[in-house]
Amino acid sequence: MAKKQFKAESKRLLDLMIHSIYTNKEIFLRELISNASDAIDKLAYLALTDDSVGLSRSDFKIELAANKDEKTLTISDNGIGMDKAEMEENLGTIAHSGSFQFKNEMEQKEDIDIIGQFGVGFYSAFMVAEKVRVISKKFGESEAYCWESTGADGYSITSCEKDSAGTQIILFLKEEEYLEEARLRVLIKKYSDYIRYPIVLGEETLNSMLPIWQKQKKDVSEEEYHTFYQDKFFDYDKPLSVLHFGVEGAVTYKALLYIPAKTPYDFYTMDYKAGLQLYSSGVLIMDNCEDLLPEHFRFVRGIVDTQDVSLNISREMLQQTRELKVIASNIEKKIKAELSKLLENDRETYEKFYAAFGRSIKYGLVSDFGAHKELLQDLVEFRSAKEEKLLTLKEYCANMPQSQKHIYYASGENAARLPQTKMLLERGFDVLLMCEQVDEFIPQSIGTYEEHSFKNILSDDLELATDEEKKAEEEQAEQYKSCLEFIKETLGEKIAEVSISNDLGEHPVSLVPQGGMSFEMEKYFQKVDPNSNFKVGRILKINPSHPALAALNDAVENDREKAEKYAQILHCQGLLMAGLPIGDPIAYTDLICELIK
Repeated sequence: MAKKQFKAESKRLLDLMIHSIYTNKEIFLRELISNASDAIDKLAYLALTDDSVGLSRSDFKIELAANKDEKTLTISDNGIGMDKAEMEENLGTIAHSGSFQFKNEMEQKEDIDIIGQFGVGFYSAFMVAEKVRVISKKFGESEAYCWESTGADGYSITSCEKDSAGTQIILFLKEEEYLEEARLRVLIKKYSDYIRYPIVLGEETLNSMLPIWQKQKKDVSEEEYHTFYQDKFFDYDKPLSVLHFGVEGAVTYKALLYIPAKTPYDFYTMDYKAGLQLYSSGVLIMDNCEDLLPEHFRFVRGIVDTQDVSLNISREMLQQTRELKVIASNIEKKIKAELSKLLENDRETYEKFYAAFGRSIKYGLVSDFGAHKELLQDLVEFRSAKEEKLLTLKEYCANMPQSQKHIYYASGENAARLPQTKMLLERGFDVLLMCEQVDEFIPQSIGTYEEHSFKNILSDDLELATDEEKKAEEEQAEQYKSCLEFIKETLGEKIAEVSISNDLGEHPVSLVPQGGMSFEMEKYFQKVDPNSNFKVGRILKINPSHPALAALNDAVENDREKAEKYAQILHCQGLLMAGLPIGDPIAYTDLICELIK
């Protein structure tokens, strides 16, 4: 029989299907198995009302056969089959879909579910095969037909022999990779593990058929959840929490989500692949669908299975749809609710979670100009200087004395030992220790919490001094005016200002930032761009009650050379306490040793 040309399609279009739509060749097997499942669905549906079908659900299957001698891979099903006209329509016209038409006809039936919605999946076979032969016999018909093609040059349809209804697709492969049984097992497990009919290779069934997320929660044990997680996501540890739920309505989907116990080794690198696995009726569509998870919950692993998300014609890429956004929004709320429940009812587990992924929550809080603060601000924790344990902002505010107006916080690795921290603790106020670089941006992102503003104990006016204390400080500043001027003159551009402070306790000096910025921000920006030369102004605070100031003041009057050395030492001490480099540690050491002599 002479070859026929594809209807309305050119060689260029078929080349596009083969070389451009699909980004990896291995999905050909997923497409052909999904088509086989569709064909069985149609006959299984017919069997519900037609006793002549003679098959029960347990009789249906999809078979694979690899022949290394002939370099052929055969996919067979005992589904509805095709007659000659359907072969012309479904295989002779690229992008025609029998499944889509069947689904439209049966859309009112709740017990039918067709995976395929596009007619191009079949043509993915030409990515791996130099020739494709399809032998099919439609249920209820006496004659079988053979469709054969080598690609864009056309196809032929001839009569042939076949004992029973169903379809065989024989691929004459270009490469032997897909003849290896081990390779076939991997591909079935990856893409088609949850096809509802057995996929058989020899005597072995390769797929598990029923996804765990399609079961009722009451029918799944904790051990099954954990085993599935460890096998699916290659984690040795059990997850901290499992979320298994389904949603029906405008958008219908099932989800099985896991909160891991430990941070993956590459979690904070560009190599980490975030996102949930996306399935459509049990067929894997995307391994890492990032659009289903917000960045702040990128640590969550799991699966979403839905028929309501639009796919592109290759069933390989996801289009941005309203349905996808609805699913992502619902998932975000579910994760937030689960974390809030852990925080309230299982603090020990929450602390394990926070140790692993708290930084991700913090980054989410400061990203997008604080757009996520309402969602995340109750999940962050900081160490309490008073209680020496992690507290949420809500817990901190609940513990505040009635007289306290602000949320006090200190930044940097030495935050707990700062003189200002000790002063506030002595006054009965707690201080939140914000020791990570990202912490520095959280107060600005939140703004106010429960009507309390944040106060950086180094750079902000703490509004604690009484009028009498302010007056006393002014008098002390006047008393040591010439000494303070000498320090500023000696240190020059190293500092922006010198002032008196009675908040330093037993410490002689403290270096604080000028202008609302902080030293932690300085460190951050210098780390991001070492050549930026970004520097925060420095204010040197001197304790008027400390003997060091009295000694310096005496030296200013009697030994200005020694006074210069004292000023240099106090400046270096301020730098060290603030966690800043002192510039020349050898010179500082020599200076100390010289004074000891």
